[in-house]
Amino acid sequence: MPITAAATFCATLVDEWIAQGVVHTVVAPGSRSTPLALALGARKELSLHMFHDERSAAFCALGIGLATGMPAVSLCTSGTAAAHFHAAVIEADLSSVPMLVCTADRPPEARDVGSAQTIDQTRLYGPSVRWFHDPGVPSDDVAGTWRSLAERSISAARGHSDRGGPGPVHLNLPFREPLVGDPGELPAGSGRRRSWRPPARLDSGDVGLLAAAIDRQRGVIVAGAGIADVAAIAALAAATAWPVLADPRSRCGALPQAVVAFDAILRSEAFARAHAPEIVLRLGEPPASKVLAQWVTASGATQVQVGRGRWFDADGSVTHRVAADPSTVASALAPLLRGSTGTPWLARWQRAERRAQDVFTSELESPGPDTFGRPGAGVIGLTDPSIARTVSRSIPSGGHLVVSSSMPVRDLEWFGIGRGDIQVHSNRGANGIDGVTATGIGVALASQAPVTVLIGDVAFLHDASSLTGLAGRGVDIRIVVVDNDGGAIFSFLPQAAAVTPDRFELLYGTPHGTDLVALARAHGMAADQATAQDLSSQLAEVGPWVLVATTDRSATVDVHARLNDSVIRQIG
Repeated sequence: MPITAAATFCATLVDEWIAQGVVHTVVAPGSRSTPLALALGARKELSLHMFHDERSAAFCALGIGLATGMPAVSLCTSGTAAAHFHAAVIEADLSSVPMLVCTADRPPEARDVGSAQTIDQTRLYGPSVRWFHDPGVPSDDVAGTWRSLAERSISAARGHSDRGGPGPVHLNLPFREPLVGDPGELPAGSGRRRSWRPPARLDSGDVGLLAAAIDRQRGVIVAGAGIADVAAIAALAAATAWPVLADPRSRCGALPQAVVAFDAILRSEAFARAHAPEIVLRLGEPPASKVLAQWVTASGATQVQVGRGRWFDADGSVTHRVAADPSTVASALAPLLRGSTGTPWLARWQRAERRAQDVFTSELESPGPDTFGRPGAGVIGLTDPSIARTVSRSIPSGGHLVVSSSMPVRDLEWFGIGRGDIQVHSNRGANGIDGVTATGIGVALASQAPVTVLIGDVAFLHDASSLTGLAGRGVDIRIVVVDNDGGAIFSFLPQAAAVTPDRFELLYGTPHGTDLVALARAHGMAADQATAQDLSSQLAEVGPWVLVATTDRSATVDVHARLNDSVIRQIG
């Protein structure tokens, strides 16, 4: 084959990306992307993952970024293929996940003249990317800039840019025919291109002022996603003698000060009123619980938000913001605090936590009939909360859990087991239900650890294309589908009481009537129906497989209400 500038350009990008630490690349098939696809496939240092669907490919890349902190190179052809990357780009932006998106394009002369598979791809993803660049059709005249382009794209994705924080980068790469060629000699690498951002340095005066403001006050720590060092949070909790209201994504749920059942506990008006804090230290991203958010706002407490990236202040009540890593702040604060006020503040929270967990254990894990009169065996005994609790308990140590937005992430947060030995991921940036299975695949491919996906039926159907070829990817992925034949979360919203039942079913319930076991088997996946009696043992089986747990959507609100009422009665 002839030596072409396009082949040399792409081989140079790939060579520099590897030098920068890239390991994974995700490719969707196409013709215009041929020069870069061949260059990626030629390097044995890269793990190349093919996806038939661009949306699945992009969310897989998102999962790789979540698991590793390094961007995967995602590649698609020109036209609407690039548009299918957009949802994952948005999520990567809002969740600060590194990603490098490469969209092949037609050359300038093929645009605006009716050429097939040609759209305007310039700044296609708008402000969602950390950096956009279109270098034009490859030309040997500017070969000296190619390595710098490759290095900058990885650097910006990792957060070393003016936009700040990790996130997606978009390279739009136009290619002229011939699309197939051999690379010539690559431009030399300088060996000096290593962008880095120095660690954030907290001003000691500011830390001292913050310590003085919170010391010996009645406070709570709300721990969410984005905590790198759990030990630092443990030291801060010990120094303050405050409870840690722990989102499962924080990995703080196993701390001695952890309160995992905070949503149910705070539904007790008496407890919530008697335990209004003076200080709320919010670390990382907020949990899903609206009850918690409303309680914090209503308390009138001083709120200190600590974290990098997005600004989390939906109700405008944050009084202080520290733009730094939560673990760094916790480590700096803990030695400056004098400790407990001598009141039983923490002990009262811990007692409420024990009583709430006793309720959940007896009502959700009992092998016999539960307190609602449901049998403990058979499909009818499964409920959304019991599935979430069993899944959270069953994940092997060192494993990952990818949980869908909507009800699964809430059921895990409200009724799950506090674990510090697993990683929990959820696409809470945009709170969409798209790409959940693909995200789990990306986490599994990158981590090579057992990955469990807890997903609702609508989200599972939404991402069914990600099942294509999954059985042959060689990953231990265990997909648990909560199948209540529609959208259960809407039953908790005012719409459920505001419209007639038939209209509600049409617009919000949206029953699908799909045999999800048959759907998974049609894609070559091992799949079965879950039973309450054998759910734990089924979850212990090595994947890949799909397990469908059928629940009663019409009873979901009642199940949640009864569980919360039981907790309220126990804590008084």
